[in-house]
Amino acid sequence: MSGGRRSPRAGGSVVELHHPDKELFGKGGVTKRELADHYLHAAPVMLRHLRGRPIAVQRWPHGIEDGGGFFVKNRQPGTPDWVHSARVPRESGDDDADVLMCDDSATLAWLADQDAFPLHMWLSRVDRPRRPDRIVFDLDPPEGSAPDGSAAFDAVRAAARDIRAELDDLGLIGYPMTTGSRGVHVVCPIRREVDADDAKDFARAVAERVAARRSDELTVEQRKDRRRGRLFVDYLRNGYAQLAVAPYAVRAAPGAPVATPISWEELGTISGSRAWTVRTFGRRASADPWKDFARRSRSPRAAMKRLEEPAEE
Repeated sequence: MSGGRRSPRAGGSVVELHHPDKELFGKGGVTKRELADHYLHAAPVMLRHLRGRPIAVQRWPHGIEDGGGFFVKNRQPGTPDWVHSARVPRESGDDDADVLMCDDSATLAWLADQDAFPLHMWLSRVDRPRRPDRIVFDLDPPEGSAPDGSAAFDAVRAAARDIRAELDDLGLIGYPMTTGSRGVHVVCPIRREVDADDAKDFARAVAERVAARRSDELTVEQRKDRRRGRLFVDYLRNGYAQLAVAPYAVRAAPGAPVATPISWEELGTISGSRAWTVRTFGRRASADPWKDFARRSRSPRAAMKRLEEPAEE
């Protein structure tokens, strides 16, 4: 993004960038221009995951230190005509919602101008909103542990590897991603064969099997007061209309950390979930350890059948 108020052409549209030097992450922190540059730099890989699906964003018109951030899920008055949206059934089923989408780099630049970060996305696309094409397991350090402590992240790392092993046994493939917040997501590409409710039930069953193998360290207990210091294997993001942070999204935290797809080898070398920030991201997007993500989607129905098979003696 160039200096001044006007950006170069992005996705065929010229996008105004107002107050590009506004510091969104505290004094001396990342500016709106830097946020826009990050989005545009990551666009080729980021849009592979965003195109065609509903999104929700947090907006921080006065920056993260003001504490005045708010969520935007639906199309708002004043949204440019070229920003895509679609009507999908609400979770309640009573009526439809006109949900935002992010299909091109121009929309990414416009979202930066709206002080919008992070971007969250559905696990399904608007043409078949009840048929997810991915399953997500969210792994954060246990309650009460320091989020940047090595022992806390070791627990996340071990749980992610447990998820990977279970998915391998079921014929599925898991991809790790730092969330840029506290932990790691393990994301599993699937064919669009099953309803969101069935996908959530399947994710719960996988989480239960993983937790049962190390029940003193892992749990699927939703109530925090019953976890007793164990790491929660969170499968809840897999329901209809639920959200997960998008790959390469910038988190609303000091330093502007980035949710970054990584390889399983890298998981063993990083010290925490905020390993990359807007200012250290550099050429990271060109590495793209998830480049084969879409090609490696597998049948959830076949995995569900394997899950139901009795364990070998």
